[in-house]
Amino acid sequence: MSKFEYVKLADAIAADITNGALRPGDRLPPQRNFAYERGIAVSTASRVYTELLRRGLVVGEVGRGTFISGEARRGVAAPAEPRGARIDFEFNYPLLPQQSAMIAKSLAGLERPEGLEVALRPATSTGTQAARSISASFLARKGWVPNADHLVFTSNGRQCIAAALAALVPAGGRCGVEALTYPFIKGIAARLGIALVPLAMDEHGVRPDAIQKAHREAHLAALYLQPTMQNPLGMTMPLARRNDVLRVAEKLDLPIIEDTVYSFLTDEVPLASLAPDRCLVLDSLSKKVAPGLALGFIVAPPHLRESVLASVRSGGWTASGYAFAAGQRLMADGTAAELSRLKRIDAGKRQHLAAQRLAGFDIQADPKSYHLWLALPPHWRSQTLVAAAGRRDIALTPSTTFAIASGHAPNAVRLALGAPTFEQLDAGLRTLSAMLRSKEEDFDSTE
Repeated sequence: MSKFEYVKLADAIAADITNGALRPGDRLPPQRNFAYERGIAVSTASRVYTELLRRGLVVGEVGRGTFISGEARRGVAAPAEPRGARIDFEFNYPLLPQQSAMIAKSLAGLERPEGLEVALRPATSTGTQAARSISASFLARKGWVPNADHLVFTSNGRQCIAAALAALVPAGGRCGVEALTYPFIKGIAARLGIALVPLAMDEHGVRPDAIQKAHREAHLAALYLQPTMQNPLGMTMPLARRNDVLRVAEKLDLPIIEDTVYSFLTDEVPLASLAPDRCLVLDSLSKKVAPGLALGFIVAPPHLRESVLASVRSGGWTASGYAFAAGQRLMADGTAAELSRLKRIDAGKRQHLAAQRLAGFDIQADPKSYHLWLALPPHWRSQTLVAAAGRRDIALTPSTTFAIASGHAPNAVRLALGAPTFEQLDAGLRTLSAMLRSKEEDFDSTE
């Protein structure tokens, strides 16, 4: 067999996916069987499967095999933008019925000439002293009060991640991340030329020994962690684990990028309260207020602030003057805090409903969170469930989307509970429960 024959075989399978002969969720034969059927060496079959994984056309589910990816027909492995499904369990943007009226009341007058005169001026990544003070007070919680002079602003949370990574990890460098994590960091890191190293986790979060092992094998420049209401698993690190992780980070001299975007749903203080000189705290208004009214916050230790400022400026990630003006009003008059309080109540109600409708299934979730992790019964595969749910106008996210190690993920899906109305939430959960209780092939036979 020629050197590039495995590429031709991968191309043939890709063609079968394109023309519909292979559908999302279909299982490929074990590599030995594939090799026997094609009359090739097992090592060549392995190269074919590796090439398919590299292209994002297949996924591997631990202990189950290799399956056609739910994203294969679209040709992308990263999460798409919201697809407009009737019931969206994919994107976690919590919306309250009353929030538009509350926001409008807070922003009343901003459209007037005197308000716009300030809002339309060029902004800087450091903001004004007033903006920093108001933001620091808003972000503060019992046990942690950020220094206003340590704040850096961006347009949204993703830009906070990009700026922090660019400031701490050189091109070609490595950043340790939880093995299952916020999926958009993968694209951000790729564009910055940064390699993400998956860190093993247990029921308490990332394992300290995994950090040490990863640093020993592939020198890390930083860590990106979500210690509070981790996305997608919903776990919060207990104090003992936090101390252990910080001790390892101190020993290895690793800065920690701490994403706290969901921390408004709980009273947990950030890692930065224990190690302020080691942690960069990231947050934004998108979840607390609304996705279309975003302002990102980075609380950077003094010795890292200039590097963060430089990365924000060079990346073009400075927030607009209007975002500053709107965000400042919402934080100063208490509207953002009140929306956060109401969303804490809302999230609890949604989790309670989800626990009722999915009773008997393997769910992992914080009862205060807007998302849950659903381990699937053996007769369903995650990609197949996502495809079947999509045909019922329900959008889900498979575990593969969150996996850093390409092609390997548990057989599970994440449900984001914040976007649907309560009626949609109830209907969608009932439909999923019925699907999970049915066998995969039996349920598809009713199509």
